[in-house]
Amino acid sequence: MSDLAPLLQGFFTDKLMLQRQASPNTIAAYRDTFKLLLGFLAQRTGRPPARLSITDLDAPTIGAFLHHLETERQNTTVTRNARLAAIHSFFHYAALRAPDHIAIIQRVLAIPPKRFDRAIVTFLTGPECDALIAGPDPTTWHGRRDRVLLLVAIHTGLRVSELTGLTLADVHLGSGPHLRCHGKGRKDRCTPLTTLTAKALRTWTKEHTGQPTDPLFPTRQGTRLSRDAVERLVTKHTLTATTGCPSLTGKNVTPHTLRHSTAMALLRAGVDTSVIALWLGHESSETTQIYLHADMEIKERALARITPTGSAPGRYTAPDTLLTFLAAL
Repeated sequence: MSDLAPLLQGFFTDKLMLQRQASPNTIAAYRDTFKLLLGFLAQRTGRPPARLSITDLDAPTIGAFLHHLETERQNTTVTRNARLAAIHSFFHYAALRAPDHIAIIQRVLAIPPKRFDRAIVTFLTGPECDALIAGPDPTTWHGRRDRVLLLVAIHTGLRVSELTGLTLADVHLGSGPHLRCHGKGRKDRCTPLTTLTAKALRTWTKEHTGQPTDPLFPTRQGTRLSRDAVERLVTKHTLTATTGCPSLTGKNVTPHTLRHSTAMALLRAGVDTSVIALWLGHESSETTQIYLHADMEIKERALARITPTGSAPGRYTAPDTLLTFLAAL
């Protein structure tokens, strides 16, 4: 066995699982990165992965692998950068355990992420959200489930994994109705429910009786919905809603679009971005700034406050003495 195999095994078992206690999604993403990398190297060198050395993972080779991801596998820049982040994490681990290869390790760590253009987020307006929620057929079991799921997704902004991970025990419909979810980064948070959403959930939980640990939105077999299943139902009901809401035509509506719609609705209601970040479970409020760029109404209101260049200044009006007295109290 080469020097690479024990390092890679220690990286997953020691660093990711024991020290960081990384989530299953993180471990799966890192695993897929190295499966692709080792397969690329095996084809390039003609040696099986177990016989590869850390010297085979020099900077030019990693660069060629990243180029392969973008050109042959048609990965986006975001995916390419995520793969590079996983490789960097491994090389940080290897730096302390393979000092003989520190020169190779430093050159790999010096490979920068690729810059890319950030697209403006897509979101649904109020009428579009209403049309989408009305899309499922309420006379069928699947239609009733899908309608409540869409309502919860649009009014709470939960991620797909958080939606599918909800159980009956996570629904609290007493005083201060809310959902408790286990989110990204192993963070638990509570999301308040609107009156309409709470009412719909009361009706759904009466129909969907089960154990507290059962999924809130199950399949007919009682198992959790997959990410693909949620994406398919959102696409299906968007097509239905297009008939009554033509503005949905041409919009790429995904489960994450519903999350963006929640953020935009909160932003337009005057909610501070730091509160929106807490609501959505963002690691940093800087992530929430993308919604400020997407909202033209906020920009138009800001523009309306600016005095046009070359216009005459407004006439000074003295403050009302009575209002001044009241303000000073």
